[in-house]
Amino acid sequence: MGANAQTSVPAFTAGQVLTAAQVTQINTGIPVFASSTERDAAFGGSGEKTLAEGQMAYLEDTNETQYYDGSSWAAIAGGAMTLVATATPSAVSSASIDNCFTADYANYMILYQNTAASAANNNLKIRLRASSTDAITNYYYQKLGQFSSTVQGQLNDVGTDEFEFVRINTTYPLNTWGTITLFGPAVAAQTLYSAYGGDSTGAGSPTLVLQNYQIAGYQSDSTAFDGFTLLNSSGTFSGKVHVYGIADS
Repeated sequence: MGANAQTSVPAFTAGQVLTAAQVTQINTGIPVFASSTERDAAFGGSGEKTLAEGQMAYLEDTNETQYYDGSSWAAIAGGAMTLVATATPSAVSSASIDNCFTADYANYMILYQNTAASAANNNLKIRLRASSTDAITNYYYQKLGQFSSTVQGQLNDVGTDEFEFVRINTTYPLNTWGTITLFGPAVAAQTLYSAYGGDSTGAGSPTLVLQNYQIAGYQSDSTAFDGFTLLNSSGTFSGKVHVYGIADS
């Protein structure tokens, strides 16, 4: 935890003599917490303030300022999306990001840009995970792909072990990108998902062959997920991952 982080928000009584440490804590302004876990534990206990509408908090792990609206915490941000996690997997066959989905946001968006790959024309896939364990069944989706001038579809209605995402090629690995929107991953109910991805097998006209994918589906487990894993169907990959929480307003 940082120098200003605290684990409680004390409620002082009339006539109480404050210590230097207590005065320093007050002087930090908005209470600072390591994560939402410490924030939630800091209110309502013995000698602590009761959580009430208008309370502010700052979280070190996500670098966001929040306010309590009387029923839940909400982020104060410049826009509707707040960066909650990043990763830069390098030459790996899979990469997991844990503790990025919480009840602070109902929905999340994942942005991915590939930077390198070891095997040609392999598929990058995604699994949801809870408590550092991947869910490996009950993924259903419909995929529509455009390959140059050809359009084709793929239906997965048997609940395989991951979602499809994007295809990676080794010749132009920087030409692979994708976005995933997850609806309600941190809620103990089925998680809905939609994805868009693309890749190019050429550097530019007239050799450019653009391929794109639109995918929609769901994971049917009634599980509150807190993270995800990206995995390659063959070889290794490197890339940039950004995870955003989407505010309701």
